[in-house]
Amino acid sequence: MNVRHEYRPVYQTSLVDPAEFWAGAAEAIDWDVPPTQIVDATARPVARWFPDARLNTSFNALDRHVHGGAGGEGGLANQPALIYDSAMTGTRGVFTYAELLEKVAGFAGAMLRLGVSAGDRVIIYLPMIPEAVIAMLACARIGAVHSVVFGGFAAPELAARIDDAEPVLIITASGGLEPGKQLDYPPIVLQALDLAETTAPRTVIVKQRPQFPTIHFSAPQAATASMPSSAHTVAAQWLDWDDAVRDAPPADPVPVAATDPLYILYTSGTTGKPKGVVRDNGGHAVALAWSMRNIYDVGPGQVMWTASDVGWVVGHSYIVYAPLLVGATTLLYEGKPVGTPDAGAYWRVVAEHNVRVLFTAPTALRAIRKADPDAALAHGYDLSSLRALFCAGERLDPATYAWADEVLLAGRTDCPVVDHWWQTETGWPICANPLGLQQLPIKAGSASVPVPGYRIRVLDSEGNPVAPNVEGNIVIGLPLPPGTLTGLWNDDERYQRSYLAAYPGHYLTGDSGYFDDDGYLFVLGRSDDVINMAGHRLSAGSIEAAIAGHEAVAECAVVGLPDELKGHRPLAYVVLKSGVEVDPAQLREELIGRVRTQIGAIATLHDAIIVSALPKTRSGKILRKTIRQITAGDPYDVPSTIEDPTVLDALEVQIRAAMPAVVPERTEQVVVPDVGSPA
Repeated sequence: MNVRHEYRPVYQTSLVDPAEFWAGAAEAIDWDVPPTQIVDATARPVARWFPDARLNTSFNALDRHVHGGAGGEGGLANQPALIYDSAMTGTRGVFTYAELLEKVAGFAGAMLRLGVSAGDRVIIYLPMIPEAVIAMLACARIGAVHSVVFGGFAAPELAARIDDAEPVLIITASGGLEPGKQLDYPPIVLQALDLAETTAPRTVIVKQRPQFPTIHFSAPQAATASMPSSAHTVAAQWLDWDDAVRDAPPADPVPVAATDPLYILYTSGTTGKPKGVVRDNGGHAVALAWSMRNIYDVGPGQVMWTASDVGWVVGHSYIVYAPLLVGATTLLYEGKPVGTPDAGAYWRVVAEHNVRVLFTAPTALRAIRKADPDAALAHGYDLSSLRALFCAGERLDPATYAWADEVLLAGRTDCPVVDHWWQTETGWPICANPLGLQQLPIKAGSASVPVPGYRIRVLDSEGNPVAPNVEGNIVIGLPLPPGTLTGLWNDDERYQRSYLAAYPGHYLTGDSGYFDDDGYLFVLGRSDDVINMAGHRLSAGSIEAAIAGHEAVAECAVVGLPDELKGHRPLAYVVLKSGVEVDPAQLREELIGRVRTQIGAIATLHDAIIVSALPKTRSGKILRKTIRQITAGDPYDVPSTIEDPTVLDALEVQIRAAMPAVVPERTEQVVVPDVGSPA
């Protein structure tokens, strides 16, 4: 391997001379006005990258691959850009770069005709259909700022985003599909518009899906001598997508400042007020293009499948933008890891579309493992195209890693299972095994090493560095690299308070963990998931890892049970693998033994309770805070991000039955906005 491309020297260069490093990375992007200043570290609240440059993200994702540009010769017009695979409808489709460009330019022209202009906000409330990708790229094409809201979020959450972003246009569909059910979107949008307190958007565009009844919209009425036009007499004009784009002139890409916002994405906050993460155009394009080549090792013509939703940051970065920026093929999947129709769904997609890199969440692998513990369904497909399996969203516990590596991909030494760590706020990986630079040894339970550009430290509560193998608060030294958040929408003070105030000169990630002696980072979970037991700080993540290694356990969640003497006692909720039957008392003793052996005598597991399922967000994160509140007998609100509220109801019944003295009967709970978009 060429030593210039090995990880260590590249990482050191990115810290010693970040301007030189990112100037080199910026050469992969076509600029209307190339940058002469790489970073303005004096900007507030955060450093600005490429502040004097101009570009268009849509041009970089599409036009230059079709027609060529300053940095490329084109030639990818007939190469697949987007593969659409819907397990819900049985639909398959492929858009070449030329075809996707035509669709995007046409829809961008339709938005211009409706009066949308650069800087305007557009809310996209769509299921996993090609129009979601088209709408996002079309906004980028004309300089509009998109804000994608996860399809199916309830009306109050959608209304909160309308109030904060103040969009001029909402783009939605007739509905979304889930196994065994359909969800109509227009009634939710209508209710959200009624709840919104700001000026209502001028227009709502609806993509009609054949699985739903056709909606017939009234034709716009022109003004008369006695009446104004219908556009001035209704809160919003509703239009059919196909009618909106019909005869619309294709829009050319509009150059914008590199520091202009590309999108707003709302993530969880400590209050009901949405926290809108803002991503810029220039830094975003540079960082994502660099990451595709150097982290994921994906380039032109190769297929990357990110099994997420466009409503989350993972979908923004690695379904829509990053693969297209480097001329790769991206895959949009509408379905589940199990149940559409079975636990072989993912492996069918990999085999059918020759996927090179699959990026999914650990919870998806655990669901597959629970339903198909021997990976028999996977072994029925040809997975030889797969060269890496990446995981993120929450910690990849060692047991799930071992299953993926030793059972799912048994004998595939050419296909590493890579845990990596990042956040909605950063937009791309903070820690990873950089396969495109140098494939490093993998350590189960670790997100590997810091990605070039990120100066990571682990500090104690006083701001002092801790020794290797000592848990502390994970922070990132300023300035943050390109592609990370440039602030919160219209709320610089909240950005300062949330991320910069705790440790001056550093960005607070909110996660805890430690570096080992080799510089590998182990992210153990959110800082508020630490269990304080008899003066010792125990990581819920490390206890979960010990429990998850038991052969009967599919997944688990560990929380702290309040205790007057010890402060907290670790309590585990355990989901068994499909078809497994165990004696609860015997399992409890075995799990207590595993925890004591792997962590130490201080980590005495109080109890292990078998439950049928764990409550999760729609992106797959376990709702540990809510579980902790139920366990403590505290009142709680049902998070709006929850995938299946019935799981929470069933869990509470099971917890109350197991600990009747702790958990009282619940009074009626209220669903409140949890503006969460987990990374």
